[in-house]
Amino acid sequence: MEKRRVLITGGNKGIGLAVARAMLELGHEIVLVARDFSKCPLVGIANVTAIEYDLSNIQDLPTLAQEVGDIDILINNAGYMQPKYTYDNYPKEAKEHLMNVDLHAPVELMNLLSPYMKKQGFGRIVNTASIAGQIGHPDVWYGIAKAGLINATKIYAKLLGPNGITVNCVAPSAAQTDMQKDNDDARKAAFKAAVVTNRFAEPEEVAKAIVWLATDCPEYINGITIDINNCFYPR
Repeated sequence: MEKRRVLITGGNKGIGLAVARAMLELGHEIVLVARDFSKCPLVGIANVTAIEYDLSNIQDLPTLAQEVGDIDILINNAGYMQPKYTYDNYPKEAKEHLMNVDLHAPVELMNLLSPYMKKQGFGRIVNTASIAGQIGHPDVWYGIAKAGLINATKIYAKLLGPNGITVNCVAPSAAQTDMQKDNDDARKAAFKAAVVTNRFAEPEEVAKAIVWLATDCPEYINGITIDINNCFYPR
């Protein structure tokens, strides 16, 4: 397999870290973007570049893109939810911060990093959406952002596909990551009860789908969403 340069947002932990480890095993060069690398086990090892950046800062994304440089594979993985807020009590600042990280930043990174892919006639983009973007979700703006990312995936697949670039996404249900610390026990129990094996997805399970979409996936598979939800939302 040809060595590629891979950017993974939110690659310091959880699903993003699992993707980074898998890509390293395949021999690729990895660029990680996240707010905090203090607990990231990949910092300082060969073929890994770590860039500290807050993806809610949309204005300076062009500067980030310049620092990252040319890449072949973009994994828009960073995202978070805010279950402490309700639909009728969601502060404007909290809404805007979430939408920036979960939707606006991935779209802008596709805009900023696809020109090199177009120039070389090859690129792979994978967006980490969520089942929250497919069904009604109690964290209203998280669900809206992920639904937008699923739609953006379809749009950019059509726009970039003629240039040899595939754009796909995954939509996992709850996974065993740090995001679960924001959910109370009742909500976590409800998530588990909704799947047939009564457990959260492991980050590595989601990562396998992302890595396949970014590497071995045929070019004719473009603009799709892979459901990873263990019968939570079978269709």
